[in-house]
Amino acid sequence: MKLRRAPLEDWMRDFYFDTTIDLGSSGVQCWTLAELRALLAIGHDDLDAIALDDSPSYGSEALRRALAQRFADGDPARVMATHGSTEAIFLAMNALLEPGDEVVVIDPGYHSLWSIAESIGCRLRRWRLRPEDGFTPDLDALRARITPRTRMVVVNLPNNPTGASLPAGLFDAFLGLVADSGAYLVWDGAFTELTHTGPPLPEPSLRYERCLSLGTMSKAYGLPGTRVGWCLGAPDLLARFLPLRDALTICLSPLTEFLAERAVVHADRILGIRRAQARRNLDTLTAWADANATLVSLTPPDGGVTAFPSFHGVTDTEDLCRELGRDHDVLLVPGSGFGHPDRVRLGFGGDEKDFATGLHRLQTVLEQRAAARRPEGAHR
Repeated sequence: MKLRRAPLEDWMRDFYFDTTIDLGSSGVQCWTLAELRALLAIGHDDLDAIALDDSPSYGSEALRRALAQRFADGDPARVMATHGSTEAIFLAMNALLEPGDEVVVIDPGYHSLWSIAESIGCRLRRWRLRPEDGFTPDLDALRARITPRTRMVVVNLPNNPTGASLPAGLFDAFLGLVADSGAYLVWDGAFTELTHTGPPLPEPSLRYERCLSLGTMSKAYGLPGTRVGWCLGAPDLLARFLPLRDALTICLSPLTEFLAERAVVHADRILGIRRAQARRNLDTLTAWADANATLVSLTPPDGGVTAFPSFHGVTDTEDLCRELGRDHDVLLVPGSGFGHPDRVRLGFGGDEKDFATGLHRLQTVLEQRAAARRPEGAHR
């Protein structure tokens, strides 16, 4: 197995820790431990009682029970806790795929959703979300990508980076299309609980037994530092992960499992605060884009906390994003990491004051570049 470098992660390594204004991340604002303890009534005694021992292979009983109550009809046997959703992706693909298998992947999408299958030696068929459709998933296009040789269909909805999602009325048709093929479905639901235009889509692993549904504390919950994710699915599928888990990570930390379990039990409290914050930032973003329509083209997202705008006259945004990081202390992610060099991933999950400041700095740079492109003597 040989993995190519991930341009997104290279960019984040260069700029994420060296900028203070974050317009590029794909999750909500992170909680401090003090904030989390106050919000969830976690006392010193609760933390002092945690033994820093190994955990069970599938995750702690308390965490699996909390996740099952929220997502899996109360059945912990359908839950495995993982080191973020990235481990779940790695386990699912290495357990279920062989070299030469055909895999349909959503495009654009998070790099692990296709790079792991590629590294195994699978043949990728991309289900493209098209800008001219507002990135709305097209089931006819998906139908054209699935063949009798398709072993797995991999989707991320709401989508990172576009924020697009599947219209609720098409969910059953989507599942039926995959089920008719007999393919495994890997459903990355990192943004399931961050929706703006309608309620979350139903849990697909409860409707299709060959579905593995992934989640994470990193996006909607604001707890990426716990490195806790999960995979929901039929117990016989989850059991196939164990040889790889035993060779790689063995188990999670009881400390982060405890924090994640408390967060899931009180999910509505945590999510309510950060969803409202994201909604206000999204309103700010759409108003800003409307006011700067000569500079920006934006399709408002259905969910998540990222949008995928383009800038008029800019065909490759990498230099723009580099200038923002280097000279203006702003993280913005170029779309080249997602196969769209003319766009950027713009995150709106962070601090509201910082977000407004970041948009102002971005606008200033766009205006300067637009002015530089105009012929001498031309008026705006």
